[in-house]
Amino acid sequence: MPHSAGTADGAERALRGRLAAALDPEGAGRPVVLLVEGAAGTGKTRLVERLAAVAAGPVRRTAPGGAPPGAGPGLLVAEDVHRASAEETGRLRALLAAPPARFACVLSYRPEELEAPGLVLGPGTDFPAGLTVVRHVLGPLGLAEAERMAVAALGADRCPPGLAAALHRVSGGVAQTVADLLDLLVAGPVTVGRPPSFGLDRLGIPPRLDVLTLRRTAAVPEEHRRIVSAAAVLDEPATSRDLAVVAGLPGRAGADALAAALRAAVLEGRGDGRYGFGSPLAAAAVRRTVTGPASEELHRRAGQLLTRRQPVPWERVAGHRRACGDERGWLHAVERAALQLEDAGEQQRAVGLLESALATGPVPEQARARAARLLARCAVVGLRSDETLKVLRHIVADPGLPPAARGEIRLDLGLLLCNQMGEVMEGRDELARAVEDLAGEPVPLARAMSALAMPYGPDASFAENVAWIERAVSVAEESGDPVVRAAVAANRVSVLLNGGDPAAWPLIDRLPRDSELIGCRQQTSRGLCNAADAVVWLGHYDRSRALLAEGVELAARSGAAYAEQTGRGCALVVDWATGRWSGLAERCRAFVEESGDMPYLASDARMVLGLLALARGEWADTLDQLTGPGAAGLDTGPVPISATVSGALIRLALAHDDVPGAAAEAEAAWGRLRAKGIWAWGAELAPWAVEAALRAGDTAAAEARAKEFAAGLEGRDAPSADAALAWTLGVLAEHTGQPAEAAARYGGSAAAYRELPRPYHAALTSAAAARCALAREEGDASAVAALADCAAVFDALGATWDAARTRAELRRHQPAAERRPPGRPRYGDVLSPREGEVAELAAAGMSNREIAATLHLSPRTVEQHVARALQKTGVHSRQQLAGALEPASDG
Repeated sequence: MPHSAGTADGAERALRGRLAAALDPEGAGRPVVLLVEGAAGTGKTRLVERLAAVAAGPVRRTAPGGAPPGAGPGLLVAEDVHRASAEETGRLRALLAAPPARFACVLSYRPEELEAPGLVLGPGTDFPAGLTVVRHVLGPLGLAEAERMAVAALGADRCPPGLAAALHRVSGGVAQTVADLLDLLVAGPVTVGRPPSFGLDRLGIPPRLDVLTLRRTAAVPEEHRRIVSAAAVLDEPATSRDLAVVAGLPGRAGADALAAALRAAVLEGRGDGRYGFGSPLAAAAVRRTVTGPASEELHRRAGQLLTRRQPVPWERVAGHRRACGDERGWLHAVERAALQLEDAGEQQRAVGLLESALATGPVPEQARARAARLLARCAVVGLRSDETLKVLRHIVADPGLPPAARGEIRLDLGLLLCNQMGEVMEGRDELARAVEDLAGEPVPLARAMSALAMPYGPDASFAENVAWIERAVSVAEESGDPVVRAAVAANRVSVLLNGGDPAAWPLIDRLPRDSELIGCRQQTSRGLCNAADAVVWLGHYDRSRALLAEGVELAARSGAAYAEQTGRGCALVVDWATGRWSGLAERCRAFVEESGDMPYLASDARMVLGLLALARGEWADTLDQLTGPGAAGLDTGPVPISATVSGALIRLALAHDDVPGAAAEAEAAWGRLRAKGIWAWGAELAPWAVEAALRAGDTAAAEARAKEFAAGLEGRDAPSADAALAWTLGVLAEHTGQPAEAAARYGGSAAAYRELPRPYHAALTSAAAARCALAREEGDASAVAALADCAAVFDALGATWDAARTRAELRRHQPAAERRPPGRPRYGDVLSPREGEVAELAAAGMSNREIAATLHLSPRTVEQHVARALQKTGVHSRQQLAGALEPASDG
């Protein structure tokens, strides 16, 4: 008896072909019977409907209890044959014993419910030689098929990563269960533009599966039913011996009970000597019916069974001990499970387990302190958890806690506050208190000192950071602990790199990437991702990408979720700096959405979104991303980001001709940078801070800033800041009446930026050089060509505002031969180049006054251009212009 083979689609095509051949009036007319076999819910009915569609003539159907089928040619469909009576299967056997020509029959059935296993038409099943018989077995869906069903039901935009895998896991791949779960998701609450929550356990058990499972359970004789309950409590495929032990059915009683459960199809064999339910949800359906002392006894025996395995699955043991009321044993198992998960690099799961334990009723003081220390240690490498923060704050306030225990918990609490929560000042205060509590405890003391050495926060100068790392190195060596040595080594790399010290590079190679200790690998992954971030600010972009590739991969492999996320955020900054803007805004928005409850983590993406919006002239979006809710505070956030954001805010204020606002922002930002003392971080601030002072008439302040910036970069490996210094000196020369020197400085800066490469900054400074060259010699052909090249670069990047400014400058200096002939050109219903520029900026959200300042036009002229653009495009508002214009590159 042949089976259909190949892919699901290919097998179905083959079945259709067989049916069509059997029914073809021009063909040989050999009759065929298709046996569609599949467990409950595998999609037999849907397949039969599709197969029936190939019949050119009428389709005759019969079902258990229905009228006898006719014997003439054509297609006969009989579904759910497992429910047919002996009389009905006898009629079908008689028909198939002598089928007419051009006859096809489709029989569908559940093999697990056949009266005689394997015999679809009962004990007398037989097929004559003249009949082609094909069996098609429907099994569980594959992951790809589950994903296709999810997309069809919810839409691609509402199918978050992991949904299909979760559906496939809890359903066991049963098509009907997947469909029912999707129906529940569709019926649930929906937030516009957001995917549905796929905490599928919260959806409950689909009623269809619930009824089927409980009906089959009820069919098991009562004296054997405990084997079903045991399988539900174990909740994994298990051997017959293990099921019998948990059920408390020794010897023959266990074997008989399992046989009864298999006959009722409530349990199924897995082919490897193990037995269980078709899906976790089916197990849950039975488990919720097992209550009281019977449940406690099953869980007690399950816990005892699992403790005899090697390695002991302590997380599952903890669940069983809790369910049977063994509180002391439960806490012991929770601790062992958390240690086991930590060793495996699964700190996020350990955090959830420990949070649950510490939040559940009174926990003995000694056990509470141990669990809290373990929770804190696991939490610092994971993602944000408000529950963990709440638990740790409560415990650290306990006056009875020993100082060393309090210090360890305070250390990790400080790290959580600094990193995952974004509360840097409060976090560093906790770290400083931890140092006091940890005297005489070299391992946690070195970690606390090392954390205080990290230079990103605004609360300490770089000199203080260096002093902390030197102390941390000494204490870590004293400790002899390899993990704390790795942690301190990773932070030492960050401190030296951010200071532009070339001595950091060989230290990166010494980080213990291949250590047998997962803690060392996690610290190394963190160090590599932090190093990548540091060299972005310095301007070593190829090195940053290489460090990111290694660091993110190692973080993912070792369970360092927070380090992995920081690496992904840093990659966005690299792409912005190097001009990889296509789709960048979309990637940033997705990252903010994913990590929006961790403001420190999301700060990279929000900064990039603000800078992209500024280049496009989208002022409102610029301010929202850089200073709105969720943005890092300028006085409390990471100093390199604060300096960059301030540079953008100064530029925005200057574009609005708000010179006092620009000068005030520059003064505050420069003060923050000076207090920190890492001048390489001023690369995005210095040119604008100096220009703000010059525009405000404070030449002395501008000169002092330029001089201070130059002095701070001496001996530092910071190519991006070196290019910015040349730019800054160009600004100073231009505004003090030295166009030749300004053009040279700008040109040198542009060349340096091209070398890095930083195409956007190279275009900004190249345009400035051309502007100064044209101020010296009107009509300079090379300068005009440079402006045209810069406009093309801005266009390619999607920097709408910069492109419009540059084209306006270009028009003022175009040679006479290239200008249009006298008289107004006729564009008819097509937008003129000027109207297109104005419409583009208006669609981006700029006001008439802002457009006028950008394009050097009068507000009245801008108003007329906007009116003509609205008329020619047929839209009714400035907002609608965006859809009516040619789509721009998505930054």
